[in-house]
Amino acid sequence: MTATVLLIDRNPLRSGSVETWTLNDPASRNALSEAMVDALLAACERAAADADLRGVVLRGAGGHFCAGGSLGGFSKTIGQPLAAGEADPLVPLNRRFGTLLQALCALPQWFIVAVEGAAMGGGFGLVCCADQVLAHRGAQFATPEVTLGIVPAQIAPFVVRRLGPPAARRCLLTGERWDAAAALRLGLVDDVVEGDMDAAVRAAIARHAAAAPQAVAATKRLLLAQPETPLPALLDEAAIAFSQALRGPEAPQGLAAFAARKAPPWSAKP
Repeated sequence: MTATVLLIDRNPLRSGSVETWTLNDPASRNALSEAMVDALLAACERAAADADLRGVVLRGAGGHFCAGGSLGGFSKTIGQPLAAGEADPLVPLNRRFGTLLQALCALPQWFIVAVEGAAMGGGFGLVCCADQVLAHRGAQFATPEVTLGIVPAQIAPFVVRRLGPPAARRCLLTGERWDAAAALRLGLVDDVVEGDMDAAVRAAIARHAAAAPQAVAATKRLLLAQPETPLPALLDEAAIAFSQALRGPEAPQGLAAFAARKAPPWSAKP
Protein backbone atom coordinates (compact mmCIF):
# COMPACT_ATOMS: atom_id res chain seq x y z
CA MET A 1 0.00 0.00 0.00
CA THR A 2 2.84 2.41 0.83
CA ALA A 3 4.36 2.03 -2.63
CA THR A 4 0.94 2.69 -4.17
CA VAL A 5 0.25 6.02 -2.47
CA LEU A 6 3.80 7.35 -2.04
CA LEU A 7 6.58 6.88 -4.55
CA ILE A 8 10.14 7.50 -3.32
CA ASP A 9 12.94 8.08 -5.80
CA ARG A 10 16.50 8.51 -4.53
CA ASN A 11 19.22 10.22 -6.55
CA PRO A 12 22.88 10.78 -5.62
CA LEU A 13 24.54 14.10 -5.02
CA ARG A 14 28.29 14.52 -4.83
CA SER A 15 27.98 14.22 -1.05
CA GLY A 16 24.88 12.31 0.02
CA SER A 17 21.56 11.89 -1.73
CA VAL A 18 18.27 13.64 -2.39
CA GLU A 19 14.86 11.98 -2.44
CA THR A 20 11.69 12.88 -4.33
CA TRP A 21 8.50 11.82 -2.58
CA THR A 22 5.53 11.73 -4.95
CA LEU A 23 1.95 11.62 -3.68
CA ASN A 24 0.53 8.96 -5.95
CA ASP A 25 -3.25 8.73 -6.10
CA PRO A 26 -4.06 10.69 -9.27
CA ALA A 27 -7.68 9.51 -9.38
CA SER A 28 -8.38 11.47 -6.18
CA ARG A 29 -5.98 14.30 -7.10
CA ASN A 30 -3.74 12.83 -4.39
CA ALA A 31 -6.19 13.33 -1.54
CA LEU A 32 -4.70 12.55 1.86
CA SER A 33 -6.02 9.13 2.81
CA GLU A 34 -5.02 7.35 6.03
CA ALA A 35 -2.64 5.20 3.98
CA MET A 36 -0.95 8.25 2.46
CA VAL A 37 -0.54 9.96 5.84
CA ASP A 38 0.93 6.75 7.28
CA ALA A 39 3.33 6.42 4.33
CA LEU A 40 4.51 10.01 4.70
CA LEU A 41 5.01 9.59 8.44
CA ALA A 42 7.08 6.46 7.84
CA ALA A 43 9.16 8.31 5.24
CA CYS A 44 9.75 11.20 7.68
CA GLU A 45 10.81 8.84 10.45
CA ARG A 46 13.29 7.11 8.16
CA ALA A 47 14.62 10.40 6.75
CA ALA A 48 15.17 11.87 10.21
CA ALA A 49 17.62 9.04 10.95
CA ASP A 50 19.35 9.05 7.53
CA ALA A 51 22.68 10.88 7.78
CA ASP A 52 23.33 10.43 4.04
CA LEU A 53 20.12 12.17 2.95
CA ARG A 54 20.67 15.84 2.05
CA GLY A 55 17.21 16.91 0.92
CA VAL A 56 13.62 15.96 0.19
CA VAL A 57 11.37 17.14 -2.65
CA LEU A 58 7.60 16.59 -2.32
CA ARG A 59 5.45 16.50 -5.46
CA GLY A 60 2.13 15.14 -6.67
CA ALA A 61 1.38 12.72 -9.50
CA GLY A 62 -1.02 13.29 -12.36
CA GLY A 63 -0.79 17.06 -12.69
CA HIS A 64 -2.02 17.95 -9.19
CA PHE A 65 -0.25 18.32 -5.86
CA CYS A 66 -2.91 17.44 -3.28
CA ALA A 67 -6.68 18.01 -3.17
CA GLY A 68 -6.77 17.92 0.65
CA GLY A 69 -7.95 15.40 3.18
CA SER A 70 -9.95 12.40 2.04
CA LEU A 71 -13.32 12.21 3.82
CA GLY A 72 -14.13 8.78 2.43
CA GLY A 73 -13.35 7.03 5.69
CA PHE A 74 -15.49 9.51 7.60
CA SER A 75 -18.62 9.21 5.46
CA LYS A 76 -20.64 7.22 8.01
CA THR A 77 -19.88 9.70 10.80
CA ILE A 78 -20.84 12.93 9.00
CA GLY A 79 -23.78 14.49 10.81
CA GLN A 80 -23.94 11.69 13.35
CA PRO A 81 -23.68 12.71 17.03
CA LEU A 82 -21.73 10.64 19.51
CA ALA A 83 -23.48 8.48 22.06
CA ALA A 84 -23.19 9.68 25.64
CA GLY A 85 -19.74 8.90 27.03
CA GLU A 86 -18.41 7.57 23.71
CA ALA A 87 -14.84 8.47 22.73
CA ASP A 88 -14.72 10.04 19.28
CA PRO A 89 -12.48 8.03 16.89
CA LEU A 90 -12.24 11.07 14.59
CA VAL A 91 -10.08 12.94 17.10
CA PRO A 92 -6.95 10.72 16.91
CA LEU A 93 -7.36 10.34 13.15
CA ASN A 94 -7.34 14.09 12.66
CA ARG A 95 -4.55 14.59 15.17
CA ARG A 96 -2.34 12.14 13.28
CA PHE A 97 -2.25 14.54 10.35
CA GLY A 98 -0.94 17.23 12.69
CA THR A 99 1.80 14.81 13.73
CA LEU A 100 2.75 14.49 10.06
CA LEU A 101 2.93 18.27 9.61
CA GLN A 102 5.20 18.49 12.67
CA ALA A 103 7.43 15.74 11.27
CA LEU A 104 7.76 17.47 7.89
CA CYS A 105 8.71 20.76 9.55
CA ALA A 106 11.25 18.95 11.72
CA LEU A 107 13.05 17.16 8.89
CA PRO A 108 16.78 17.85 9.35
CA GLN A 109 17.19 18.01 5.57
CA TRP A 110 16.10 20.90 3.38
CA PHE A 111 12.53 20.31 2.23
CA ILE A 112 11.27 21.57 -1.13
CA VAL A 113 7.63 21.39 -2.20
CA ALA A 114 6.82 21.64 -5.93
CA VAL A 115 3.16 22.41 -6.64
CA GLU A 116 1.39 21.77 -9.91
CA GLY A 117 -2.40 21.95 -10.13
CA ALA A 118 -4.36 22.02 -6.88
CA ALA A 119 -3.04 22.39 -3.34
CA MET A 120 -6.19 22.46 -1.23
CA GLY A 121 -6.97 22.03 2.46
CA GLY A 122 -4.51 19.52 3.87
CA GLY A 123 -2.40 19.97 0.73
CA PHE A 124 -2.14 23.67 1.58
CA GLY A 125 -0.94 22.55 5.01
CA LEU A 126 1.80 20.40 3.46
CA VAL A 127 2.98 23.42 1.47
CA CYS A 128 3.29 25.44 4.69
CA CYS A 129 5.89 22.98 6.03
CA ALA A 130 8.39 23.57 3.23
CA ASP A 131 11.69 25.40 3.34
CA GLN A 132 11.12 26.41 -0.29
CA VAL A 133 7.90 26.33 -2.32
CA LEU A 134 7.90 26.22 -6.11
CA ALA A 135 4.55 26.71 -7.82
CA HIS A 136 3.74 26.32 -11.48
CA ARG A 137 2.01 29.40 -12.83
CA GLY A 138 -1.22 27.37 -13.20
CA ALA A 139 -1.26 26.17 -9.57
CA GLN A 140 -4.26 26.91 -7.35
CA PHE A 141 -4.29 27.18 -3.55
CA ALA A 142 -7.16 27.30 -1.06
CA THR A 143 -8.33 26.25 2.40
CA PRO A 144 -12.03 25.68 1.64
CA GLU A 145 -12.90 23.89 4.88
CA VAL A 146 -15.09 26.63 6.39
CA THR A 147 -17.13 26.84 3.18
CA LEU A 148 -17.93 23.14 3.69
CA GLY A 149 -18.84 23.48 7.36
CA ILE A 150 -15.53 21.93 8.44
CA VAL A 151 -12.72 23.34 10.61
CA PRO A 152 -9.17 23.56 9.14
CA ALA A 153 -8.05 22.18 12.45
CA GLN A 154 -4.56 20.71 12.10
CA ILE A 155 -3.30 23.02 9.37
CA ALA A 156 -4.23 26.30 11.07
CA PRO A 157 -1.08 26.70 13.25
CA PHE A 158 1.16 25.90 10.28
CA VAL A 159 -0.67 28.36 8.03
CA VAL A 160 -0.22 31.08 10.67
CA ARG A 161 3.47 30.23 10.99
CA ARG A 162 3.98 30.42 7.23
CA LEU A 163 1.84 33.45 6.37
CA GLY A 164 1.44 35.42 9.61
CA PRO A 165 -1.94 36.07 11.26
CA PRO A 166 -3.50 38.56 8.80
CA ALA A 167 -3.01 36.47 5.65
CA ALA A 168 -3.83 33.28 7.59
CA ARG A 169 -7.15 34.74 8.69
CA ARG A 170 -7.87 35.79 5.14
CA CYS A 171 -7.48 32.31 3.67
CA LEU A 172 -8.71 30.20 6.61
CA LEU A 173 -11.87 32.23 7.29
CA THR A 174 -12.99 32.77 3.70
CA GLY A 175 -11.75 29.74 1.77
CA GLU A 176 -10.87 32.01 -1.14
CA ARG A 177 -8.77 30.56 -3.93
CA TRP A 178 -5.33 31.96 -4.78
CA ASP A 179 -3.48 31.59 -8.04
CA ALA A 180 0.30 31.26 -8.02
CA ALA A 181 0.84 35.01 -8.34
CA ALA A 182 -1.36 35.76 -5.31
CA ALA A 183 0.31 32.97 -3.33
CA LEU A 184 3.71 34.51 -4.14
CA ARG A 185 2.56 37.96 -3.09
CA LEU A 186 1.13 36.68 0.23
CA GLY A 187 4.21 34.65 1.13
CA LEU A 188 2.98 31.09 0.61
CA VAL A 189 5.12 30.54 -2.50
CA ASP A 190 8.76 31.44 -2.99
CA ASP A 191 9.07 31.04 -6.78
CA VAL A 192 6.56 30.88 -9.62
CA VAL A 193 7.68 28.52 -12.39
CA GLU A 194 6.72 29.59 -15.90
CA GLY A 195 8.33 26.69 -17.74
CA ASP A 196 9.47 23.17 -16.90
CA MET A 197 8.95 22.20 -13.25
CA ASP A 198 11.58 19.44 -13.43
CA ALA A 199 14.22 22.00 -14.42
CA ALA A 200 13.09 24.35 -11.65
CA VAL A 201 13.36 21.55 -9.09
CA ARG A 202 16.88 20.69 -10.28
CA ALA A 203 17.90 24.33 -9.96
CA ALA A 204 16.46 24.52 -6.43
CA ILE A 205 18.31 21.35 -5.43
CA ALA A 206 21.56 22.81 -6.78
CA ARG A 207 21.09 25.97 -4.69
CA HIS A 208 20.41 24.01 -1.51
CA ALA A 209 23.25 21.57 -2.17
CA ALA A 210 25.74 24.38 -1.45
CA ALA A 211 24.75 24.26 2.24
CA ALA A 212 26.52 21.98 4.71
CA PRO A 213 24.14 19.26 5.97
CA GLN A 214 24.94 19.48 9.68
CA ALA A 215 24.68 23.27 9.58
CA VAL A 216 21.32 22.98 7.82
CA ALA A 217 20.00 20.58 10.47
CA ALA A 218 21.12 22.81 13.34
CA THR A 219 19.69 25.93 11.69
CA LYS A 220 16.35 24.23 11.10
CA ARG A 221 16.16 23.25 14.76
CA LEU A 222 16.62 26.91 15.73
CA LEU A 223 14.01 28.05 13.23
CA LEU A 224 11.53 25.47 14.49
CA ALA A 225 12.08 26.48 18.12
CA GLN A 226 11.83 30.21 17.44
CA PRO A 227 8.05 30.78 17.88
CA GLU A 228 7.75 28.78 21.10
CA THR A 229 11.03 29.33 22.95
CA PRO A 230 11.65 32.45 25.08
CA LEU A 231 14.31 34.64 23.48
CA PRO A 232 17.03 34.23 26.16
CA ALA A 233 16.75 30.43 26.03
CA LEU A 234 16.71 30.50 22.23
CA LEU A 235 19.87 32.63 22.13
CA ASP A 236 21.55 30.26 24.60
CA GLU A 237 20.67 27.35 22.31
CA ALA A 238 21.90 29.30 19.29
CA ALA A 239 25.26 30.00 20.94
CA ILE A 240 25.72 26.29 21.66
CA ALA A 241 24.83 25.43 18.06
CA PHE A 242 27.35 28.01 16.79
CA SER A 243 30.18 26.70 18.94
CA GLN A 244 29.43 23.08 18.03
CA ALA A 245 29.45 23.96 14.33
CA LEU A 246 32.72 25.88 14.59
CA ARG A 247 34.39 22.98 16.41
CA GLY A 248 32.87 20.30 14.17
CA PRO A 249 34.06 18.89 10.82
CA GLU A 250 32.13 21.15 8.44
CA ALA A 251 33.43 24.61 9.43
CA PRO A 252 37.13 23.83 8.78
CA GLN A 253 36.26 22.36 5.40
CA GLY A 254 33.97 25.22 4.45
CA LEU A 255 36.34 27.96 5.56
CA ALA A 256 39.33 26.32 3.87
CA ALA A 257 37.36 25.94 0.63
CA PHE A 258 36.31 29.61 0.82
CA ALA A 259 39.90 30.74 1.33
CA ALA A 260 41.06 28.61 -1.60
CA ARG A 261 38.13 29.80 -3.74
CA LYS A 262 36.96 26.23 -4.21
CA ALA A 263 33.63 24.53 -3.62
CA PRO A 264 33.30 22.76 -0.25
CA PRO A 265 33.08 18.95 -0.39
CA TRP A 266 29.30 18.86 0.15
CA SER A 267 28.53 21.35 -2.63
CA ALA A 268 27.58 19.82 -5.96
CA LYS A 269 25.04 19.98 -8.73
CA PRO A 270 22.73 16.95 -8.86
